[in-house]
Amino acid sequence: MFEYIKGAVITLKPSHIILEANSVGYFITISLNTYTQLNGKEIAKIYIHQVIREDAHPLYGFASETERELFRMLISVSGIGSNTAIMMFSSLSPDEIRSAILTENINLLKSIKGIGIKTAQRVVIDLKDKVGKTPASEQIVSSADNTLRNEALSALVMLGFVKKSVEKELDRILAVQPNLSVESVIKLALKSL
Repeated sequence: MFEYIKGAVITLKPSHIILEANSVGYFITISLNTYTQLNGKEIAKIYIHQVIREDAHPLYGFASETERELFRMLISVSGIGSNTAIMMFSSLSPDEIRSAILTENINLLKSIKGIGIKTAQRVVIDLKDKVGKTPASEQIVSSADNTLRNEALSALVMLGFVKKSVEKELDRILAVQPNLSVESVIKLALKSL
């Protein structure tokens, strides 16, 4: 299996890239998100996910390892294939997908072409715990209780929760477990909000 391919960009389209490495041209399907990051580059390093089928061995490429990791999580969900996952990355950024999963934003997920309500619900159920453990969603740990509370409050309000209900929940959590990290406080609050 390929880890990545680094080479000269021969063709770059919103749906694919042709990358030449050691005199071999690789046709790699990419998302709009990856296209945006590679636009204007003459040399590129693409992280690869290869699918082996009877009739083809398509390559899917990503500008970063974290995007590829999220892609692999998405295709592990029943009802989401490689092309649907690429469509998700073309509709939303990886951070928006992560945020939608963590906040259980079913409406945002089902707004993507090819994703119905049942598939969107399955994505949230199957991936909420996995996505919560990725480095992109980790919060800065603070030792001061007030700073910790403010950081957690700010993050949860940015995710769309009502400030008053978030404050009550954070006070309840910190009264019982005052030595938690910001990440742990947010996770506990997300479970009960």
